[in-house]
Formats: sequence, C-alpha cells, structure tokens
Amino acid sequence: MNKQDRSNHYHERVRKALQKPRLSDTLHRFADAYAVSREAAFAGQDFDALRNAIAVMKDDVRTNQERYQAEFTAKAEAAGATVFVAKTAADANAYICNLAKERGVRKVVKSKSMASEEIHLNQALEAAGIETLETDLGEWIIQLAGEKPSHMVMPAIHMVKEEVAELFSVVTGNKEPAEIPHLVKLAREQLRQGYFDADMGISGANVAIAETGGIALVTNEGNARLTTTLPKIHVALIGLEKLVPTLEDAERVINVLPKNATGQLITSYITWIRGAVPCGDGEKELHIVLLDNGRSALAESPHCRDALRCIKCGACANVCPVYQTVGGHVFGHVYISAIGVILTAFFHGLDNAAELVRACIGCRSCVAVCPSNIDLESIILHLREVIGEEEGIGAGKSLVFKHVMRNRKLFHSLLRAASLLQKPVTRGERSIRHLPLFFSGLTEWRTLPAIADKPLRDQWSGIVQKVEQPRYRVALYAGCLNDFVYPELGHDLIKVLNRLNVEVTFPMAQNCCGVPALYSGDRETAVALAEQNLDALLADEVDYVITTCPTCTMALQRDYLDLLRDNPVWAEKAQKLAAKTLDVARFIAEQLDGAKELAGSGMTGTVTYHDSCHLKRGAGVWRQPRELLAGTGRTLVEMAHSDRCCGFGGSYSFTSHPDIARRILSDKVDDIVASGADCVAMDCPGCMMQIRGGIEKQELPVRVRHTIELLAESLDKN
Repeated sequence: MNKQDRSNHYHERVRKALQKPRLSDTLHRFADAYAVSREAAFAGQDFDALRNAIAVMKDDVRTNQERYQAEFTAKAEAAGATVFVAKTAADANAYICNLAKERGVRKVVKSKSMASEEIHLNQALEAAGIETLETDLGEWIIQLAGEKPSHMVMPAIHMVKEEVAELFSVVTGNKEPAEIPHLVKLAREQLRQGYFDADMGISGANVAIAETGGIALVTNEGNARLTTTLPKIHVALIGLEKLVPTLEDAERVINVLPKNATGQLITSYITWIRGAVPCGDGEKELHIVLLDNGRSALAESPHCRDALRCIKCGACANVCPVYQTVGGHVFGHVYISAIGVILTAFFHGLDNAAELVRACIGCRSCVAVCPSNIDLESIILHLREVIGEEEGIGAGKSLVFKHVMRNRKLFHSLLRAASLLQKPVTRGERSIRHLPLFFSGLTEWRTLPAIADKPLRDQWSGIVQKVEQPRYRVALYAGCLNDFVYPELGHDLIKVLNRLNVEVTFPMAQNCCGVPALYSGDRETAVALAEQNLDALLADEVDYVITTCPTCTMALQRDYLDLLRDNPVWAEKAQKLAAKTLDVARFIAEQLDGAKELAGSGMTGTVTYHDSCHLKRGAGVWRQPRELLAGTGRTLVEMAHSDRCCGFGGSYSFTSHPDIARRILSDKVDDIVASGADCVAMDCPGCMMQIRGGIEKQELPVRVRHTIELLAESLDKN
C-alpha cells in the first residue's frame, strides 16, 4: 500500500470511529474514574522517585542485557525449565507450534499475553491444527469478536455489556441478558472445562528475575494460575525487556504496575513461578521463550531505546485524548497509544507505525504518567523525522518550511500580505466566521482569528515604556501568534512588566520557533530556525528571554538543546538561551513576586483556568498563573480536566487530524461551560485560538483570555 492509500485508509478508520459516540463515551468515563483511582492509589508515595528508580533499573538491564539474560537462563534451567531465545516472531511461533506437535497437543489454553498478540501466536497455532482458547475474560470476548485488543491491560474496554451479551448468546444459543454478574458467571462456566481438556497452557509474564530464574504474573482473574498449573505443559512467552536483576527490582515493578494501570493498590493475584509447577502424578514441563523480535534493534537506537523501560501498564492510553476519542483499534496496531506507536515501528515495521506517529497530538499526558519515566513524545517526534526523511513531509509543507519560513523577511512579508487578502472574509472583525469553498471545513466548528492589520514588531517603535531604573531588562520572544495575530497581547505584557519595573525589548530578527517544522518531521528547517533565533535573542545582553507561548518556551528551553547538541558552538549558545528563558507567568510569579505586587485590584467575576499541555507538562508551570489570577480578586473555579488537551496541536487541527481535534475541543468547551465561569484563562496563544474559536462558534457567553490580558485589565481598573 502506497503512502496516499495508507493515509486514506487510516482516515477512513478515524471517520468510522468518530461515528461511534458510545465508544468515546465509554473511554472517557473510564479515564475519569481512572484519574481518581490512580491518585488515591499513589497517595503517600513519591511517584517521581518510584519511576526514576524503575528507569535506572531498566536502563541497567538494557545496557547489560547479555549478562542478565545468561544469568536468568542458567537459574531457570537449573530449576527445571527449558529456555529458548526467539530472535523473531517466526522463531517463537515455530518453537511453540513444533513443541505442541511433538507432544501431541490438541488444545491450548492461554492467559493474557500481549507478546502472543505481537507475534500472532493464535493464528500460528490454529494453522497448525491446534485449538486455542483465551481464558482471560477480555481476551475471550475479543477472540469471539474476531478483534485485536484495544488496550494492553483491558483488551475489551471498548465494548459495552450489550455487545458482550450478543457474543455470548451466539456461544450458548440462548438470548443472554446484558447483566454483568450473569455474563461473568456464564464465562466462568464456558471456560472452566477448557483447563481440564487442554494439553498446554501458555502465559506471559510481567517480570523475569535474573537472580532466581523465576517469573511473576500480575493478574485480576484466577485464569492465569489455572493456565499455568493444570495442563501438563506450560509455555511462558516473555519479551526480553521483562528481565529484572533481583527480587527487589521485581517488587518495585509490581508495586507500581497495578496502581498505574488500573488505579488498584494491588491486583487480586500475584503468581510466582520458578521451575515446573507440580501437576498431579505426571511430569510437568516448563518452557520459557524469551522474545527478541526487534527489541535488540530498539536497544541500539539512541533516540528510541528508552521505550524498553516500559512495564506495559497501558497508562499512556488511559490519559491520551486521541485514544479517548477514537480508541485503540485506530490509535494502535497491536500495541496501542503512545508506547504502541514506538513498539509498532520496531516490532511490526515503520509502514504500520507511520499513520500512528502522525496521529499523536503531542500533549505529553503520556509522559506525565509513565511509570518508567519515558519521554514518549520526544521519541515519537524522532520517528516523525525518520518518516519525513523516508517519505517526505508533503509538497505543501516542504515549500512552506524550507522556502518560506527559513527566509524570515519573505515569511513575514507574506503574513502582512495575508492580512490584506483576508479582508473579504473578516468583514472588519477580528474573527473569521466562515471561509469559502474547500476551506469551509476549517470554520465549520470554530472561528479563526484574523491576522492583525499591523504586527507587534511593526508597532514596537511607537510603544513608550516608562521605566527609569529597571529591575530587569528582558527580551520578548513573541512567536508567530503573539506577533502577527495577537499583538495586543504584547501591549498588555509591556503594561504589566513596566508596572513591575521591568523593561522589555523586542529582537527584530526573531523568527518562528521551528516547532511546526519539527513536529512535521522537518528537522533541517527546525535547526535553521533555531540558529536564527539564537543569534537574534543572544545579540543583546538581557537578563531574561520571556515568552507568552509554552510551545515556544519548550523550543527555546529544550528542543534547541537537542537540535544543536552535536555542534559545540551552537550547543553552547543553546544552553545559554535555555538558562535565561522563562514563561511570562513563571517570571512574574517567581522573579517579581507578582501575586503580591499586583494584588488588590478588586476585580470581580469568576474565572476558570485551562492548563496548556506544554506549559504544565513541559515547563512545569501551573500553580503560578492561578496565584496571579486569584491575586486580582477574581473568583477562581477549577474546571474538570483542566489539563486535558484542547485539541489545537498546530497543524494537527488544520491539516493533519481536524476531525479528531474537533472532538477534543468539544470536550474542553463542555468542561469550561460546566465550570460556570464567565471567563476562561490560559497562557498559550494557540489554545486561545482553538478555545475561543469553539466558544465563539457556539456563541457562548464566556470570555477567553490570556493570563497577561487579565492582569492588564486589573491594572486598568486601578
């Protein structure tokens, strides 16, 4: 399938998923309950310390893979197991199928194993004439439905009880009621005889302990214990990344896994197996298949290898707005959501991962909850670069990034020209409510802001600043939106900072931060723009570089360090810029004690706050804006899911996945309205564009403002 056909096929699957509101409702309800349960489960524990310890341990295993693998093999074989290392999925399937044939196996029972899904083991066994029965309730449901798992931990989470009742009715030949206790009892009755009839049981494992040669399974149903004990042959299929050095390391994983996966303090069963489990009077066999299947290649990738830290908790799906919108059968291949994007690329090929890579909105929710401290977003961005190099980023984007944005004067001249060309659709307003012809879809569900008649840079020379003895002298990095769409935001920033005795400069040579190119896979353009901005922002010695956009903040603080790390001269400049770059809310709150200095304006009204993705989960700023807003006298009310993505994502909401972005925005607008606030504040011009567009389109009586605008209003009142 060529690139265009693959893209069309994927977007058709997205369209069909969006036509199933019950799917999204189900996943949203689970996500809401999960957030509460997870917080309670980790109460009193230092999550960052726990995940840092797991990350260090997992990196040690990756670095010393051969040693731990050899130690595990020796200890397992000494305890009576047979260990086989499968280089590929075909090797693993061949070993298990041949073993089954040699032992005369006619029926296999399986407990839940994502590794078996990864290698398509069921199909291989069935092709060999061996009946296979999934005994995990969720896995049995999707086996009956002929589907893949839609979640690593809860494979049938996408199905409601009515759908399950229909499947079970086919099995029993009766009309089964859609009552969960009844369905669970029926499943138990249907599956129980399978354990006694089976000649082989197949399981996975959550950890394989090098120092003992044992394995551990973490489960909530009794099926894994029956699967591993009753049949005379037990095969454990285990990915090499499941190796841990010691029992203490195993305990560390098992402590975190259920809390992060489902919000449980501990699962119903923790099963430890070392050697063959006794099986009546007969001889019991234990075969351990250690699966590579791309893991060695992943370990060799300096950009992606941290993915091997994954403990398969599935939390990256639980918090992912894309997953909650379209489900795992769309935002996944075999493995789903953020970690699934990466594993798919290495286990099942870049072709199968390409559309998933593009479907990620980059909100970093997955990074915040990862129990192994994997920067999933950064790895996915690297895969976008790889795909961009392999397939190109598209003629339109290539033209804009390489030939327009790199040329600052041309880029800015075109934006100025666009402000004139837009007159027929703006009709004198600051918002574009309708676009004609094939552009109409862009304004079907939101308004768009008009490009300003005069950008901030062209107004700068006429702005008078009265700061006689400035406490600080700072440079404003405005970014494209603050400069060309919301220049009034720059005026408000000057007003607030001047009031706090800070002088503001505007380096005229600054250009786009490069994130649009970087997120589209054009690293070369991102590097060129980084170098331009470093020269512009470091040309004048200022105390700080201030930003009003968190995505730009992360570009200057983080992305430039990565983009330029291999060039000693530019790397030093990038480090210097990163050290003095601050989001304006953090700067005002922490460097200027702004909450105290700006307090007492006596503002009225209620305001709720939207946490922009890169501000909270990138820059670590979320308390500071709230403190500043509360200090003005406004009543601050929290909306539900305040840090859930608004669906903007730059080009994501325009050209890449506007249909998904539209649904995510709808969720955000609902939460804002439900808060009862008359104003929603935020610290990102992109979020402002998206949320204001949705609220204006619905003609809702809620103001949308940047925090700086609200602080400036309070000064105006004084």
